[in-house]
Amino acid sequence: MAGVSYEEGKKQAYRGFVLLGIITIVEVIIALLGNGHLIEGFRISKWIMYPIMIGFSLYKAYFIVNEFMHMKYEVKGLAMSVILPTGLFLWAIFAFLHEGNSWGNRRELIKEKNSIDANEGKQTGSIQKMEESESGLRFF
Repeated sequence: MAGVSYEEGKKQAYRGFVLLGIITIVEVIIALLGNGHLIEGFRISKWIMYPIMIGFSLYKAYFIVNEFMHMKYEVKGLAMSVILPTGLFLWAIFAFLHEGNSWGNRRELIKEKNSIDANEGKQTGSIQKMEESESGLRFF
């Protein structure tokens, strides 16, 4: 806000506050509509609703950082020193969630395979015991 008077700065802050308020109200209405709370039986697909909500949230974050944290008035180097680590942090969150999901899926496959192997072992063992008892052979 270089070269902006107090009154102009105050007006910009109020405009930003109103813009953020309107976007938040629109987000709440979309969420309520999407889940069928406002109109009985009317739902918005999550594939439509979620990207809209994410887009609005990202715009609000961008607006707050640019206006209220004065990032748009800083030199490019300082802005990049904030944006690049944030981008890497978001990438790391995505990568860890993806990796954790992969581990969880693999764990379920192993549990499923172990339960199948255990059931086959029980069935094979019981059949063998029945054959032994019918033939009169006993192995201890």
